[in-house]
Formats: sequence, C-alpha cells, structure tokens
Amino acid sequence: MNTFSFYNPVRIHFGQDTIKNLATEVPKYGKNVLIVYGGGSIKKNGVYDAVVEQLQSIDATIFELGGVEPNPRVSTARKGIEICKAENIDLVLAVGGGSVIDCSKLIVAGAKTEADAWDIVTKKEMPQSALPLAVVLTISATASEMNSGSVITNWETKEKYGWGSPHVFPKFSILDPTYTYSVPQNQVVNGVVDTMTHIFEQYFHNATNTPLTDEMAEGILRTLIEVAPKAFADPTNYEHRETLMLAGTLGLNGFLALGSRGDWATHNIEHAVSAYYDIPHAAGLAILFPNWMRHNVHVDPQRFVKVATKVFGITTEGKKEEEVALEGIEALSTFWTSIGAPSRLANFDITDEKFESIIDHTLVNGPFGNFAKLQREDVEAILKASL
Repeated sequence: MNTFSFYNPVRIHFGQDTIKNLATEVPKYGKNVLIVYGGGSIKKNGVYDAVVEQLQSIDATIFELGGVEPNPRVSTARKGIEICKAENIDLVLAVGGGSVIDCSKLIVAGAKTEADAWDIVTKKEMPQSALPLAVVLTISATASEMNSGSVITNWETKEKYGWGSPHVFPKFSILDPTYTYSVPQNQVVNGVVDTMTHIFEQYFHNATNTPLTDEMAEGILRTLIEVAPKAFADPTNYEHRETLMLAGTLGLNGFLALGSRGDWATHNIEHAVSAYYDIPHAAGLAILFPNWMRHNVHVDPQRFVKVATKVFGITTEGKKEEEVALEGIEALSTFWTSIGAPSRLANFDITDEKFESIIDHTLVNGPFGNFAKLQREDVEAILKASL
C-alpha cells in the first residue's frame, strides 16, 4: 500500500425517521437556514414538508434556493452565495442528491470569500473556511453526503471540473432510504452506475498489497449487481433501498482508497462530454467506462481478470488472461444495459462533431489518469469507440 493520511468528519444518521435529528443538530450552528434543492420533487413526495416541520419545531428562519441543475452550474451557486451573505445564513441544508450537495458545497465555500465562485472551482482561490453544511439525502449515488468533493459546470464557457476542500465536508448527513422510494427508475439506474464507477475508478490503481480494499470494493460491486434488479422490481422494498443507499455512501467516502490512488480518467472524459452536451453524468460514465477498460486492458490484465472472476464469476479454465479480462468487461456492459443504462453516445445524438474541443477540455492540465496515463490519441480512441 501507499502511505496515507485519512480524515472524514461527517456524522451519518442512517435509517427511517432519522429526519428527527434535524431538531437536535441544526441548533448547534444557528437559526438562519438556507434550504437548497433541485427541480421541486421534494415538494411532491413529502420530504420538503418533513424538513420544514423539523426546522419550524426549533423556530429556525428558513430561506430557499431551488432549481439546482442535474449538472449543477456555477451561476446557481452564485445565487446561493448572495443569499448567504445578504441573510446571514448560519447553515446550508442540501436536500437532494449529489448535484444539490455539490452545488451547496460551492455555496458554503463562496459565502466566506469575496472571490468569484468559479475561481474556487478552477483552484485560483483556495477556501480558507466555509459555512456549515448539512445534507438530507434523496438519491443514492455519489457519496457527496460523506466526502469533500464537488463537480460544477460553467455552461457559458463549456467547462466542467471537479474540486474539493476539507472545509466543505458536511457536518452531518441524514440518510433515510424511504426518501428514495419515489425517485424515477432512470435516476435509480444512474445512481447504481455512478456508485459502481466510483468504485471502479478507485479499484484501478498501481499500488501493491491492497487485498483488504480490493475485497471491500469487490463485495460492494457484487452486492449492487444482486440487489439493483430487485430494487427496480420492488421500488418500496426498504431493505433493497437501504442497501443501495449505504453502497452509494461507501462507494466514495474514502474507505476504498486507503493506501492507493485511483485512476479517474473516465470521469475527466465524461466531465468534458457533459460540459458540451449536458447529459446525465452517470449515463456518460456507463457509455465511456467499458471503452476505457477495453482500451487499457493491456496495462495490467490481471487487474481486469480479478473483476471478471471475483465480481462476475467468470471461469478461467482453458482461457488466456486477456480473454477472461474482456469477458469481464463485456459482463459489466451487459449488466448496465440490462438495467436500462445507455451504451452509446449515439443514444444522446452525440457525434464526433465536438470531439476536438472535448479532447482539449480533458487535456487542460496535460495527460491524465493514474492507472493508465492518457494522451490525446487515447482519449480520441475511447471517444470513437463510444459512438
């Protein structure tokens, strides 16, 4: 393993009716609360009412920012920053999934500086502090409820980047699996794909002697493959939903990366694609990741064989190493297709028209990827294979 330091201060309240913890947690930070949410589904499924009831029980003063986009935009974060400064907000409460939480992270960081929010995303400005952030999770996917990362889009400049700061870890997160019952199936599919790709991005690394984190990753992946179809067939089954929710959190809260450094090249490519086409993040990953795998199977075939055998149960007898590896990649692609994930960029009417600009976006900081360093020709090959 690589040497490492680990820090994760997030308190998780997991289970049914844990929303009641708002009444004891929020007063630790103040009375003025900004609720941040997305398209408004929380006002239809009862989550909003449950949140407001708890806040009203402690006489909190409530402000709101709705309309956070699936690929959250810096322009929306700027609106939240203005509210925080004008209303002396004490706590930002993100009620939603990864997009809402990511946007809220930029809001709490931007509220403590005079620098523009985009300068934080592009790392021209490094946050020195942030307002307290809390989360009520409604979609299982990104683990943004238990990490310090965020991804933000600048639609005007066609840029989308990840950033992070230890100052934006949520103070606490409430995870009630029942809040995911009403999530549309395509978003549940995206959540499963997102969770799995987060795990794979960390699994493909160059560290040695990582049997424990390898087993943890493989176990979560096997569980998702088993449980996801059951959750689709029975959307209000509490046990299935709590499994998906915990898997999403474990997928990117730092535990699986102890002692290693993951690849993350596919995320970089997807960010560039969705900066131009605004497609769902997980949909882009479902298309791109198997093609990244096929392109890089030669780098360490044994790593791919482990996926094939330990996650998908593929036998090795009488087969060459690369043959087994490719069977595993095909099994992953088949599974994602079977649950309704897209497999081609053409599913979104994307052609190679903007590939040059997309490739430029991926290489803004030079060649990238930790398991396999990608050059321009590599990115182009992966994109063309994804058409």
